[in-house]
Amino acid sequence: MTASASPHTGRPRDPEVDRRIALAAVELFGEAGWAGFSVESVARLAGVGKASIYLRWQTKEQLLLDALAAHVANVADADTGTLRGDLVDLARQLLRLYVGTSRKAALRMSVEAPTIPGLAQRCEDLRKAQIKAARAMVKRGIARGELPEDTSVTLLLDTLCGGVVMHIMSTPAHLQSTLPGQIDTYADQLVDFLLRPPLTAPGR
Repeated sequence: MTASASPHTGRPRDPEVDRRIALAAVELFGEAGWAGFSVESVARLAGVGKASIYLRWQTKEQLLLDALAAHVANVADADTGTLRGDLVDLARQLLRLYVGTSRKAALRMSVEAPTIPGLAQRCEDLRKAQIKAARAMVKRGIARGELPEDTSVTLLLDTLCGGVVMHIMSTPAHLQSTLPGQIDTYADQLVDFLLRPPLTAPGR
């Protein structure tokens, strides 16, 4: 059951309060993990009373699942008409997933999902959506003749996704704040490097 589907009475809910609570839940989960996640802590971080949260969500599991669904984005298929355009869009989506306020929560999801009721399925759904969207992009490129027919879809996507994750994880803490402003530039550079003609040995 999502927050929007939860029964409530009295005056209409304030969407801004909903947003503050959800963002606080994502931030707290990213910082403290499931062990440190509580309604009390979310309420304190959001600047609301516990009653405001319980009017919207019956359990902390429901609160966290709805917050992650709203603010830790899925990867969607993007058909720009060219392989390069599709892959750049994919790289941007992945970078946004691991940059900013949702970064730590996204990383926590992959580690802690098995311990949280309902979150394992959420992570599996996210993973399947990412794979389906990404493979569709590459297969269209092959069909258009932009890649050889024997191109390994898996290796190409492993390289792209691995490049994104390594870029995020290897950026020093004091430079993390610069990442959001570099998303477009890095996505272009990564895809251009990935699609450039292969190097050949001298004399071949």
